[in-house]
Amino acid sequence: MAKPEQGNQTAITEFILLGFGSHPELRILLFLLFLVIYILTVAGNILIITLVVADQHLHTPMYFFLGNLSCLETCYTSTILPRMMASFLTNEYVISVNGCFLQYYFFTWLAGSECCLLSVMSYDRYVAICKPLHYATLMNGKFCLQLAAGSWINGMVASAIVTSLMSHLIFCGPNEIDHFFCDFTPVTKLSCSDTRPIELITFVLASIFTLPPFLLTLISYVCIIITILRIPSTTGRQKAFSTCSSHLIVVTIFYGTLNIVYLSPKTPTLRDLNKVFSVFYTVLTPLVNPIIYSLRNKNVKEAMAHIRSECVALTRDQRIHANF
Repeated sequence: MAKPEQGNQTAITEFILLGFGSHPELRILLFLLFLVIYILTVAGNILIITLVVADQHLHTPMYFFLGNLSCLETCYTSTILPRMMASFLTNEYVISVNGCFLQYYFFTWLAGSECCLLSVMSYDRYVAICKPLHYATLMNGKFCLQLAAGSWINGMVASAIVTSLMSHLIFCGPNEIDHFFCDFTPVTKLSCSDTRPIELITFVLASIFTLPPFLLTLISYVCIIITILRIPSTTGRQKAFSTCSSHLIVVTIFYGTLNIVYLSPKTPTLRDLNKVFSVFYTVLTPLVNPIIYSLRNKNVKEAMAHIRSECVALTRDQRIHANF
């Protein structure tokens, strides 16, 4: 929608992130809640990365991509939560315009990369279940590295283009962002410039960089489900489904909440509800991913038990040597 020219107004240099500021009595409670979530998220994802690196049984394409996802999730939640928790403590919700663009750049980069990485993981499960005899050949080390690097680069390129365009917008007031982080729609709606070109370009980029990964994920799981249903034995079907069930849950949570936030009507009634669902895909998804993969994955649980037993043995040896 075109916006009228704003004459004789000074461009603003700061935004105010309203976030959950409408409930000041809950500031300390929200700080403690998000602090616990952040600590668990970082610890859980770092644990997954450590297991993937340390345990040779997890040196496979599936766990290589899982390690990348955990690294991405750690960075993803770190772009939003520390800033939000600081606001709860200091009661300061101000962020500079450049700081806002920088937060948006990292958020969009990591969100776009996650879309690509989830589709890569879906393809990996498709090859493992639907083409098991060709798995070792198709999913070789070089190709896996290219897929992982491509996921990170795709998100970075798309984010750099959109953020660059946003930085050319003029903001002359109001400066209150009705969100807990700098997202595209809440920021651009404050601009005095005509935002139709950037909205069109962003729509095209989103279609190019996120729609194909989503379709690849969808098609992969349709093929996987068809293949699993063709397996004659119940045990065989359960074993095949167990290898991809964790990833399917993660994909459903991520895309489900993402679609609710960005495809639902932008009405005042749904504004607070969208804010809640934004918490799901920006905060809770990175938290539940390591929980889902560790609780539902036999190999990860075995790796955790192995690392635990090695730590116990090392501690016992150190005590024995200390006694001598």
